[in-house]
Amino acid sequence: MSTAKPPVGQAYKEAGVDIAAGYEAVQRMTSHVESTKRPGVMGGIGGFGGLFALPEGLQQPVLVSGTDGVGTKLRLALELDVHDTIGQDLVAMCANDVVVQGAEPLFFLDYLATAKLEPQRVERIVAGIAAGCRMAGCALIGGETAEMPGFYHDDDYDLAGFCVGVVERSQLVDGSQIQPGDALIGLGSSGVHSNGFSLVRKLLRDTGHTQDKELLQTLLTPTTIYVKPVLELLQRWGTGAQGIKGMAHITGGGLVENIPRMLPQGLAAQLHWGSWPVPEIFRWLQEAGDLSSADMISTFNMGLGFVLAVPQTQATAILDDLAEMGTAPYLVGTIVSGEGLLWKEPMQ
Repeated sequence: MSTAKPPVGQAYKEAGVDIAAGYEAVQRMTSHVESTKRPGVMGGIGGFGGLFALPEGLQQPVLVSGTDGVGTKLRLALELDVHDTIGQDLVAMCANDVVVQGAEPLFFLDYLATAKLEPQRVERIVAGIAAGCRMAGCALIGGETAEMPGFYHDDDYDLAGFCVGVVERSQLVDGSQIQPGDALIGLGSSGVHSNGFSLVRKLLRDTGHTQDKELLQTLLTPTTIYVKPVLELLQRWGTGAQGIKGMAHITGGGLVENIPRMLPQGLAAQLHWGSWPVPEIFRWLQEAGDLSSADMISTFNMGLGFVLAVPQTQATAILDDLAEMGTAPYLVGTIVSGEGLLWKEPMQ
């Protein structure tokens, strides 16, 4: 079988689509994709669909899927020409959602659409996606790169990701056993993560900080991937009445929207302000926009990227385990009767 590249016509290139650049991009990303291989991967990239065999030994496997993008944080990446970390954000937004239900992420696919295909930049983006996949323990088994002149303009591009995980039906984490008195443990975030950037960018414009590279670099800090410590915690403690009862990934909608998503009806999460450190970037954003506490907690993670509901009697031991794994865990509240999110003291 010939391995020579097929002939490349000029008509499509003259219309704005460079097929040769597409071939080069695939060659550049191959080693990064290979670095994410794990048991279950079948074949390599280049097929019409990615193949993955489910792990053996599962009795009642349940597939858990998630999809997301990075949002307008991409605009900051473009302005700083920093493209090697945005892929971690993409993986994090999907894989963290999958592990919330107790599932182990198995594989990931990406979609990259751009006005003009630049193989070197594509490689940087995919290298970041591959790094995120390694952090999450999932394989990058395929994706799509689309060159769309006339739809996207200049250097613009957009990213979307798709993650699939698996969990035994009996080990699903659905929040159904959460009850009043349970403890809430929060895991520290690396910053703003990948939500609220339409507001962030408005504040940068309003305050004249659009060229503040140090500030922009802080805002570009990639989203923390919580998969490995959470899976290890599930291995140690299990689920159900004496284990991990519920989990929430703090994404769009901030603390207000996401923590209550794991709660049964009639229960509320009562947070204790001051029980975890709020990164300075959030204080800057609040002051820059003269934002209320309500605005902040309904938009941003405020330093908590992931929250778990556990039995109060096990909370100290679970905190110790999480600290041993290298995370930044905090006892941040309790479950009470009510609805939604409550707090004991106003945010300072």
